[in-house]
Amino acid sequence: MTRLVDARTDQYVADYARLDPITATMVGIAGHDGRLPDLSPGGFDAREELHRTALAEVAALTPADEREAVARDAFLERIGLTVERSDAGIERSEMSVISSAAHAIREVFDVMPTATEDDWVAIGDRLAAVPAALAGYRTTLAGEAAAGRVSAKRQYAEVAAQIRGWTGQSGSAGDYFSGVVAAAPEAQRETLGRAAASASSAYAEFGRFVETDLLPLGRERDGVGREHYTLASRYFLGAAVDLEETYAWGWQELARIEADMAATAQRIVPGGSVDDAVLALDADPARDLGSREAFQAWMQQRADEVIATFDGVHFDIAGPIRRIDCKVAPINDGGAWYIPPTDDFSRPGTMWFSFTDDHRIFSTWRETSTVFHEGVPGHHLQCAQAVHRADLLNRWQRLLCWVSGHGEGWALYAERLMDELGYFADPGDRLGFLDNQAMRAARVVVDIGVHLGLTIPADNPFGWRGGETWDADKVYEFMRAHTRMDDGTLRFEVNRYLGWPGQAPSYKVGERIWLEARADAQARLGDAFDLKAFHTAALDLGALGLDPLKAALARL
Repeated sequence: MTRLVDARTDQYVADYARLDPITATMVGIAGHDGRLPDLSPGGFDAREELHRTALAEVAALTPADEREAVARDAFLERIGLTVERSDAGIERSEMSVISSAAHAIREVFDVMPTATEDDWVAIGDRLAAVPAALAGYRTTLAGEAAAGRVSAKRQYAEVAAQIRGWTGQSGSAGDYFSGVVAAAPEAQRETLGRAAASASSAYAEFGRFVETDLLPLGRERDGVGREHYTLASRYFLGAAVDLEETYAWGWQELARIEADMAATAQRIVPGGSVDDAVLALDADPARDLGSREAFQAWMQQRADEVIATFDGVHFDIAGPIRRIDCKVAPINDGGAWYIPPTDDFSRPGTMWFSFTDDHRIFSTWRETSTVFHEGVPGHHLQCAQAVHRADLLNRWQRLLCWVSGHGEGWALYAERLMDELGYFADPGDRLGFLDNQAMRAARVVVDIGVHLGLTIPADNPFGWRGGETWDADKVYEFMRAHTRMDDGTLRFEVNRYLGWPGQAPSYKVGERIWLEARADAQARLGDAFDLKAFHTAALDLGALGLDPLKAALARL
């Protein structure tokens, strides 16, 4: 059987790896580790032309079977939205505290192999390429700004501050790039040290450009407006949702979760409030690991335990997927994330956690649900399963397809599943799970509210600032009232929402759609419904937009 869709999208993978060596390294495509992408306008032109050509050619193909039909739908949805973002100027101009080409360049060094002399040569070549890559990016950003396509002033200011931290000009982490080469073989250390110093200097200069040239041109307002936000929401969800209905649902979902939190707090401090329970948990030495190193070991132990107990019971976990690495990142930006394994599993899936400079308590109760979210049954099971299923998924599906609503929605669904399975029997761990759930619900409210410039409902469940209009200060105030993050993490989170429109709600909205898909399958199949079989069938579809996911699951 001729599989034209698979062949064409596999060719796209090879072509894209050539134009974007960072992505090639991230997904484990060999032969590109010593290079960086061309971030000049010409480089963006080449990648955009690749997207347009592949989109048109795949659209003209007839799938060989249902499996290829799902793959084709996923490709057209993802690449189609990428083209729409390019047409809107977002791909070139958008900069935030979590997402930009400058972030991508720095992050790729975290996953580069270091076992051989050749590995270190590739690191040195890539470090040496940093100045030219940032110079090209600077040209692109300056051209976009001249055309009026800019991000908010707040994002430029915060990114400039991040770069000062990466380059050792501020903060406690020191110079990131010198840290990259600190473990290099002695014979290569001098050459690598010069390349690292050149990369750090180029980043410092780029940070000054962001602060002195871009920041004065940035938008005063943080919100991006309805047109931009509607596209962003579609991109991150892979689905079109009623934004006003979702905004109203977010308020009610947050109220539901906080009622559950109040009840759970009673199991920790009878007669006390949620804040009383938090103080008691933070004061419990058995729940504070004391250091980053101990926290990393705890993450690894918890992840390994879940994999061992889940395999063959709730999921079938293939051999290569049974390994996950858990690491604390060498930066102090904050947040947790997951990087999938390479195609051959020579680099395992990796869960990363970053603490801010303000972080003082290394809590187990706060982060147990994060281990489930990033590991098993969350991102690791989802993403590594897709990489493993070469018999079902083409190379583009396994390596390059990512939809935030599908992926983050699944990870949040995974946390909910762990609650259903009794893994939050400890009231402290359950309060941490609910606190994370509340944060994700609050993000739906603030993200849609601030970017659309909505009014706070007069009858909102908390009697808070009814009739006022959202702005950045109210986002911070609301998140402070409804989450228990340290100050540094909260500042980072709020700046993330303000600068990355549409992404933060994709977690909770994605979970909502995953739960709806499961309920639909239960209703259709009745007594024949099997939860393990549902999970297997859903994950075997690979990543795809939530609208194509619902359509594919309805056909199973």
